[in-house]
Amino acid sequence: MSLSSAIHSARSGLQVTSLRAGVVATNVANASTPGYVRRSVLLSENIVASGTSGIRTDGIARSQNEAITAERRNLTSDLAQADVLSSTWRTISSRVGDTADGDGLFKTFANFESALSNLALTPESGADAAVVLNSANAIVQEFHGLSQLSVSLRTEADREIAQGRDIVNSALKTIEQLNGRISGMDRTTGEAAALIDERGRVLDTISEYLPVKAVPRDYGMIDVVTPEGVFLLAGTARQLEFDASSAFGPDQTIGNGALSGLSVDGIPLTPGSSSYGAVSSGLFGALFTLRDQDLPTFSTQLDTLAGDLITRLSDDAIDPTKTPGDPGLFVDPAGSGAPGLAARISINAAVDPAQGGATWRLRDGLGAIAQGPTGDSTILNAMLGSVKSVNSINTNGIQGAFSSTEMVAQFATLAGQKRVQNETVLSSISTQHTMLRDAEQAENGVDIDVQMQELILIEQAYAANARVIEIAGQMINRLMEI
Repeated sequence: MSLSSAIHSARSGLQVTSLRAGVVATNVANASTPGYVRRSVLLSENIVASGTSGIRTDGIARSQNEAITAERRNLTSDLAQADVLSSTWRTISSRVGDTADGDGLFKTFANFESALSNLALTPESGADAAVVLNSANAIVQEFHGLSQLSVSLRTEADREIAQGRDIVNSALKTIEQLNGRISGMDRTTGEAAALIDERGRVLDTISEYLPVKAVPRDYGMIDVVTPEGVFLLAGTARQLEFDASSAFGPDQTIGNGALSGLSVDGIPLTPGSSSYGAVSSGLFGALFTLRDQDLPTFSTQLDTLAGDLITRLSDDAIDPTKTPGDPGLFVDPAGSGAPGLAARISINAAVDPAQGGATWRLRDGLGAIAQGPTGDSTILNAMLGSVKSVNSINTNGIQGAFSSTEMVAQFATLAGQKRVQNETVLSSISTQHTMLRDAEQAENGVDIDVQMQELILIEQAYAANARVIEIAGQMINRLMEI
């Protein structure tokens, strides 16, 4: 090898080691950056006249396992869905309550039954009558509060769907723009690698709302498609369509057109719909499930409990003083029993001093004009018996034979079962997601120890090439002396 060849080889070696050192430094600096994919320098021999003349760089490579990343994105959608469903049902279950020691509907029913029992033993006690009235009012307020909770949660779900629509549409437009930039540059450069990383992060954002796949296209571009085969981006970004609503009563449903679904280019994506493109997971999956299925069912079950309570205490056999067919202690102001009963239920004005009534009518009858014998507990015992009587029911997911309090306990159990079910799903998916994320990090991410070892090798290579140039310089100087 001639001196010039040696110098040229060493010089190319110094240039390559400098680039490698820069790439390692970039890797280490971004070790904790979400979506960053480890870089490495592509090297090859520099052939001149059938002979080796140093090395050259062929670009920057991204060490990404696309299969693992795609599977992790699918689990990201599942995890987002499970997390929202779990947290929502945890809130609902806690609010309903499941013991007489805590707060919630179960406690108010237990308190009412206990207060009614005490008053039946001491029918002359005005204080005990006031306690019964207060406990009845507590039931009414709890029904109203739970109904409002359902409406609030549906409203929040609808609002988050609208926010998600905007986020996904913006993300799709960003990918379209990144595709354009990537297709117009050398895709083996560090700049291109950074843009591809950014595109991956945007895809991760979309996958939180609905599962998607990246389909490679020419010139480094990608299309975005759902697992069901609906293209969200095919060269150009398409726009998700959804109209936010302002009312969420029992008459507002997606079935009757009062609430909006999700679509793209006229293809329905609404979870649970009969469309082939219906979204199966992600935040959209959870939010539509809550808005259109879980929460309406919850409200309907509340109406069932409220209706059962009104019916029990409206039995004509309990109170001979009231007009047959008239309501008892609890009333539906609309008088229709239509959906939304739990939000309307109230106390009969005849026993409520705040409405011009009197608590002694709990003892003497709702239609009584004057007080009767203070020791007569006939009506009170009949009310207590009606509350405690075991009635069969099989409607709106509540099935069995229950007393009034037992039916509320069953309702609380159903809410608790939904909470446990969703927490179990969340735990399982979270474990899978963590395992796959760790596997992806091992394949695509930065191991600081490995990078430090690489840096030592780069240092050694740099020193070796520098030494070659130094020796070549000494030889040239020696030749010049001769």
